[in-house]
Parts: sequence; C-alpha cells; structure tokens
Amino acid sequence: MGLHCDQRSQLCEVNVSPELASIDELQQSLYENTYVADRALATAIYLTLKLNKPLLLEGEAGVGKTQVAKTLAEMLQRPLIRLQCYEGLDVNSTIYEWNYTRQMLHIRALELQGCADTAELERDLFGPDYLIKRPLLQAIELTQDGIAPVLLIDELDRADQEFEAFLLELLSDFQITIPEIGTIKATQPPVVVITSNRTREVHDALKRRCIYHWIDYPAPEKEYLIVTLRVPSAPQRLARQLVEFVQGLRQVELYKVPGIAETLDWAEALVTLDAQELDLPIITDTLGVLLKYQDDIDSVSKGQLERILQEVKARLQAQDQVAIAQKAADEFSASSISTTDR
Repeated sequence: MGLHCDQRSQLCEVNVSPELASIDELQQSLYENTYVADRALATAIYLTLKLNKPLLLEGEAGVGKTQVAKTLAEMLQRPLIRLQCYEGLDVNSTIYEWNYTRQMLHIRALELQGCADTAELERDLFGPDYLIKRPLLQAIELTQDGIAPVLLIDELDRADQEFEAFLLELLSDFQITIPEIGTIKATQPPVVVITSNRTREVHDALKRRCIYHWIDYPAPEKEYLIVTLRVPSAPQRLARQLVEFVQGLRQVELYKVPGIAETLDWAEALVTLDAQELDLPIITDTLGVLLKYQDDIDSVSKGQLERILQEVKARLQAQDQVAIAQKAADEFSASSISTTDR
C-alpha cells in the first residue's frame, strides 16, 4: 500500500533557509542565480514558499516564466520535475500507467513455471515494480523521502479543461489514489509553479488556489541587467544597443514580438560573431534569431530596421552626453567643496 498522511496539518511549510528569510534576501538570491526579479515577482515567490500555495505565472512566451521554476530548483537545491502540457494530456501521461509489456512477459514466465496462484499473480502484476511513474506521481512520492521538489506545470493553457479540472483536485489535497495500490499523499507539498501563455483563460477555480503574477516584457534597464548577467561576454556598448533595438522592435506591429529569451539568444549570437556594436548588415544577417515568422521579417525589413537602429544610436548618444555632463558637474562640485574647506 502507499504511504499516507492522515491530517492536512501535517503538510508543513517548505523550509526557507535563514538567508532567504525576507523578500529582499530572496530577490538577491535569485539575482545570484542569474534571475532578475522585480519586487512584485519576488514577493509572489516568497509567499509561494511560505504559504505552500502554487504560483501561477502568466505572460507572453519568452518573458522568463519557466526560468523561475528552474532557478528556484537550483537556488533551493531541490529536484525539478517538469510536466509539459499539450492538447490531449491524460492520466497516463501525467500520473502513472502500468508497464503492460513487462506484465505480459511476467505472466508468460509464470505460466512456464506452472504458477496457479491467481491472487499472488495479481499482487505481483499490480505492484510498484510494474508502475511507470509520471511527473505528478514522481513529485508526490519524492516528498515522502523528505524532499519537496519543484514541480513545473508548463504552458497549462495548452492542455484541455478536463486536465485542468483534475489538476484542481490534485492541488487541493496533494494526493493521488491508485486503485491497485492505494492512496499516496504528500508529506509536504512540492513547490508548484504553473505557467500559461494565456492562449486561453485558466479557470477561476484554479486561479483562486494560486498566487497569481503577470510577467511583462522587461523595461530597458532591467533587460540590460539580464543581458549583462546571462551573457557577461557581451561588450557593454553592444549590450546597450541590442537591448534598445529589441525595445524598439517591440513597438512595431508583429505577429510574434521577441521576448527576453530571444534577446539573450541574439546577444549570444552576436558575441559568437565577434560583433562589437550593431550595424545594419549584422542585424539583417541575424534577424532570424529574433523573429521566427517570415511575415515579421519581411515587415521590418522594409526600412524599419534602419529607422530603429538610427533611433537607438541617437538615444544612446544623448544618454552618453548627459552622463558626461553630469560627471563633469559632480567633479566641479567636489572641487569647489575641497577649495572651500581649505
């Protein structure tokens, strides 16, 4: 029989180590694990860990939703179990199924040995040795070994509403019943991160059980910080230019706007090509790293790329001039104070 946990109160809080005892420290720890989270996201993650509630992250594709779960697993030193959702997802794909091939081989072996004990045969065939454990069962079983894994349920909006209804029940009790074996219940709930690209609305009942957070495209300052953190080999000037260029590209009407994932891919591609700064030829040659639809590439290729690049260079030049003027003013002020003191 499976292991049981009789009282809901036995589901204990995920241990948040002392160094993560506050939102600021959690935010810093995420940064040290190369994830830049704003205060609102850090708060949502902190509450998820403290309250044992699933975290539902919505946003456009490529804005860093999945990476939250990966970073959490690394930061907390927990195993990451990922369930990739798709249309037609069912129990056999998410919880368990019986290893029918192995069961048939076992039956034939017992027939050759002349085994006639039907009850013993049934116990053997429908025991843990013949159970193929899928992600949701794996996540719950791991908790019985004293480990609360990070369970990533990725792109829930791709799955059918029937699966969403089943997931709602699972998240309520964190237990799974296998008729042939019994009920397996988590001794402590896993850290659950659910992501959705919002291609359809997630049911309100599921949202009510979660801590919700929307991840938007990052502001220029945040995106620059992400690029320097994740692609440290990128020259500073190039990093500033490519971030501003992507920010400008997001203002153009496109079928699929590039996310932070595409920004990072582009930064790595430009570094690989030894680019020191952006120019029109290198942008044209590597545009397929940023845009994934030919209609979008055709749309921006008609004068848009040159216009955005000119605006980026003019804006950065203006920023540099302001920075130089500010530095000169600070130096003059410091010099004046020093003279007065004398």
